[in-house]
Formats: sequence, C-alpha cells, structure tokens
Amino acid sequence: MSRFLQLHLLTFFPPSNLNRDDLGRPKTAMVGGANRLRLSSQALKRAWRTSEAFETTLEHHLGKRTQRMGQEILDHLIAAGQDAKKATKIAREVAGIFGKVKKEETSTAIEQLAFISPREKAAALELADRMAGGEKIDPKKEAASVLLRADTAADIALFGRMLADNPSFNREAAAQVAHAITTHKVSIEDDYYTAVDDLKTSSEDAGAGFLGEAGFGSGVFYLYLCINRDLLKTNLGEEDDGTLAAATLGALTRAAATVAPSGKQNSFAAHARAHYILAEKGNQQPRTLAGAFAQPVTGTDIVGASIAQLKIFRDQLNKAYGPGSDAQAELILGGDGTLEEIVTFAQKA
Repeated sequence: MSRFLQLHLLTFFPPSNLNRDDLGRPKTAMVGGANRLRLSSQALKRAWRTSEAFETTLEHHLGKRTQRMGQEILDHLIAAGQDAKKATKIAREVAGIFGKVKKEETSTAIEQLAFISPREKAAALELADRMAGGEKIDPKKEAASVLLRADTAADIALFGRMLADNPSFNREAAAQVAHAITTHKVSIEDDYYTAVDDLKTSSEDAGAGFLGEAGFGSGVFYLYLCINRDLLKTNLGEEDDGTLAAATLGALTRAAATVAPSGKQNSFAAHARAHYILAEKGNQQPRTLAGAFAQPVTGTDIVGASIAQLKIFRDQLNKAYGPGSDAQAELILGGDGTLEEIVTFAQKA
C-alpha cells in the first residue's frame, strides 16, 4: 500500500470573508512579496469534520471537541435519578480524566477543549454509573479504561489530539493540512453598509438605523494536504481490510473539494467547488507545490494560469528530485476527471 496520499487543490472563491482575523477582516499572509488571502488550517479542518460529507459517510465514527463532557455525565446521572449534589461530584471527578476541571465546585466543565471519541464517552458514562452505584473508584487510576490510544473516531485519527493532563493518550495527526493561500496578489476591500429601521418614519430621522463596515476579498486558493495512510489505520485501530480508513479518506477528499469555512456565508454565499485537483500516492517524501506560487500569478485568467503554473512547478520538481509519487489522478473543471474518480483513487491501496 502507498504510504502517503497527497492532495493539491485550486479553488476560486468569489468575494467573501470565510476566515476572519481578530479585527473581523479576512486572514492574510505575505508570500513572495505579495499580500495573499489565507484560510487557516484550523478553520478548514473544523468545516470539514462538521460537514455533511463527514456526517453521512462516517456516522458513529466522529468525535466531539468539547469542555462539556462533565455536563454530559451530570445530565446522564440526573436522568437516571441520581441526587444532583452527588451527581455533580461524580461528574467533576470523571471529567477530570479529560482535563483539569474548573475550580468552581458547581462547575463540571474542564479548562481546555478535549477531543473525545464515541467509545471514550460511553466508557466515561459507564464509569460514572459504577461510581453512582456505590463502587469505590479513583477516576484518576481508571484513565486507561476510558481514554484510548486508538479507536474508530475518524476525525481524531485524521487530525490528532492533545490531552495536557494525560499526554500518553495524545493522538498524532495522520493528516497534515496547510493554510490555503491565494495564488496571486489580493487587496482586501471594504463593504460599507447600512441597515434601515423599518419602524422609523422619515419625519423622525431620514438616516439609517445602523452603519457598518466589513472586509472581503476574492481569489484562487491553493490548498495542500498530506495523509499518512499507515498512521491513519494505526490511529483507527484497524488491522483488517481498511474499510473505515478508506471511508475516511473518501470523506476527507470530498470535503476538501466541496466544503469551505462558514464565515460570513450568509452575506456572501461563497459556496465553491475545486477547479483543479491533483491526487498523488506513493512512498516518496511528501512535498507541497506551494512553491509554484512564490511568484504571484498575474493576468485575467487566474484559474488557468494557476493550473499551468502548478503543473510546470511539479514537472520541475520531478526533473530535479525524481518522481514525487507513483500514481496520480487529476480533475480539471471543464476537462478530464470527476470527483468520484478522485475519491476512488484516494481510497484504493
């Protein structure tokens, strides 16, 4: 089986603000002396793992990143008829397996977000039931019966997790996801807008009820992903035919091609699809093709120019360093290839 799957995507987004910075403006990066729009890796992964592509394909195999596992335990115990005070104490103790619990005695929340698989949640609830039933249990000594080093949570297997208080149960990410950047120089524009108070009459005041500004930009984004297929199977605890690993790769490929972060979508409706996808498999050392855009693409056909520049750079790398993969598949919008073909390619060993 090929160890690595690499995905390279070029996607055009119309005016939008999919991923905002602390000032509410589109995130950017300075690349090759030119300002580029940027979609952060974190925003992309969040959008993918909560997408319909993941939900429908990987149902019952998705974890939850939360501070509220203790509340889930508390609700479970109270629903079973447990006294609220005792239930809170148990919930705090069991929640402490996933992270440091907040100091307030009435709080069941942990201080950090923990990525928890369905099997771990079920084990935590079972442990709480045993404690509620009168068993004398030290939850800290039971961590190994709740936390897992491998399970069937596909999103944890792909994107990894860190548990500060139980680092031996950390999960190394099988998927590396780069920040997506535009292949060309971009200037952020400002949308000055007003909102009218429908109940205000012109005799009172002819002005708007609200004034505001919102930044936006548009461009062709290059996105790169590298998935270690061996590590994915290890993280999933899958030693059989790799059915879940294949489904996970298919869901990730589909989501990367069709799903964007949700920022300001109600204002811009920037629901795009990849114009170009290059999928590669092999055991060679992975390499990004972002260097194709160190010099910004110019001209009016930025999609076509971006595709051409990426292919030229790939050929240059292959000539200088040898082939970067053993097998490839392409989708070119308006040309050859389909998403289903790319998904099938990604799933096959």
